[in-house]
Amino acid sequence: MTNNQTNAARPAPAKILVLGATGGTGRAIVAQALARGNEVTVLVRSREKAAELKGAKAVVGDARDERVLRQALKGQDAVISALGTPASPFREVTLLSTATLALVAAMKTENVARLVAITGIGAGDSRGHGGFMFDNVIYPLLLRKVYADKDRQEAIVRDSGLDWTLVRPSILSNKPGGHAVRALTDLSGFHGGTIARSDVANFVLDQVGNDAWLHRAPLITW
Repeated sequence: MTNNQTNAARPAPAKILVLGATGGTGRAIVAQALARGNEVTVLVRSREKAAELKGAKAVVGDARDERVLRQALKGQDAVISALGTPASPFREVTLLSTATLALVAAMKTENVARLVAITGIGAGDSRGHGGFMFDNVIYPLLLRKVYADKDRQEAIVRDSGLDWTLVRPSILSNKPGGHAVRALTDLSGFHGGTIARSDVANFVLDQVGNDAWLHRAPLITW
């Protein structure tokens, strides 16, 4: 299935908690969310990390700490998770799944139902669709353990009982956005692809309050 959502109706402003807000995609999400008139809260490890996210309310703490997550979730309408982790060729990765498990529990306690979580091309049934270099060199040598944790993360989200959408961007770039975005669930014949972080942010924000991709995991690309 393909759906072009570039001109989709934007949801009304909301109160949004963003995890992973200091990463490249997270910063784009925060900036666009504020520009749309949303109230944005970010969970960061330190005040210094939040200094560049002007206009957002900062809660300081660890994303794996359910108590901190509950504090950040109070009064929110939705959560966007842009959590990431560096390449880890040798060491096991658990950050994404551990934080997501704590997040789901905290969201249920605080009665926040809407979750949009970014994983990536190579997660779940999108594995093997990243193009020759990604599938045969980058993934097995650098990202295998990261993606094992992304798979665990996706399973937790799917089993959460929340109103979730999983978003799998193709290879991320820092190029200017504004391109038409394709959202795919049928990956037959698809290999490779790139997308700007700003276009990922735009698509992700469109899913807050929009059920077009509810309980599904589109791969997004140019």
